[in-house]
Amino acid sequence: MPDTTMQLPPVLSERRGAIALLTLHDPTRRNALSLPMREALHDLLEQAMTDEAVRAIVITGAEGRFCAGGDLRSMENIAPTAARLRLRRAHRLVRLIVRGEKPVIAAIEGDAAGAGLSLAAACDLVLTSEDARFIAAFDRVGLMPDLGALWTVPARTGNSAARRLLLLGEVFDGREAARCGLADKAVAPGQALSEALAVAERLAAGAPLAIAAVKAMLARAPQALDAVLDSEADNQAVLFSSRDFAEGRRAFFEKQKPQFTGC
Repeated sequence: MPDTTMQLPPVLSERRGAIALLTLHDPTRRNALSLPMREALHDLLEQAMTDEAVRAIVITGAEGRFCAGGDLRSMENIAPTAARLRLRRAHRLVRLIVRGEKPVIAAIEGDAAGAGLSLAAACDLVLTSEDARFIAAFDRVGLMPDLGALWTVPARTGNSAARRLLLLGEVFDGREAARCGLADKAVAPGQALSEALAVAERLAAGAPLAIAAVKAMLARAPQALDAVLDSEADNQAVLFSSRDFAEGRRAFFEKQKPQFTGC
C-alpha cells in the first residue's frame, strides 16, 4: 500500500460545525514545525479568523503527538539578518493566535516541545492529556525560547514555574502543566481532542463580539487599572448596542438559550 503521508498537506483543515479543526501533520517527524507547516498554519488560521461561519478554532497534532518543535534541519548556517526575517514571519502566527478575534484552543497529546510549547502557550485555552510532555528544549541546542514563549508562558504560569521550564529545562507532564496554569485542564490519555472540541462547542455558542472584546483586552495585559477601565468602557458601550446583547436579554427573561449571530 503506498505511503500517502508526504502527499498530504502539512496542516489538515476540517470543519466541525462552527469549529475549525487544524491538525499539524508530519507524523514521521513528530509534527515538527517546519517552515511550510508554519506558513500553512498561518494561512489556515487567517482563513478561519475571517470566516463568519467559524466561531472557534482547535489546533492539534496528528497521530497522538502535538509538535516536536522547530525544524532543526532548516537552521544550519543562518545569518543574523536571515534569522530575524525567519522569526518575524513566524511572529505573524503568534500575533494571529493572540490578537485574533476568535478563541483558539490547543489539544495536546504526546510532546509539546520547543516551538510546539510556544504554539500551545499562545492559545487561549490548552487541554492536555495527563501523560503529555511540555518541554522548552531550546537550551539543549543553544537557543533561547522563541515564538513568544517568554511572554506567553510567564503570563500563564507566573515567573517561578516559567523559570523552571524555560531556564532549568524541567519537563512538565500534563498534570503539572495543569497545576501551574500552563494548561487549563488535564484529561485521560487520548481524550484531549474530544475535550477541546467540547470546550470549542461551548465557545461557539457564545456571543462572538463579547468573546472578541475579552480576547483583545487580555492580549494587552498587563495594563494599569485606568487603561483597563477605559478599554472596558469603550468595548462595553459597543456591546450594549449589539443585537447579540438584545438577544441575550430576551433569552434571559424568556428562560431560553440565546442564538448569537455576532452582530
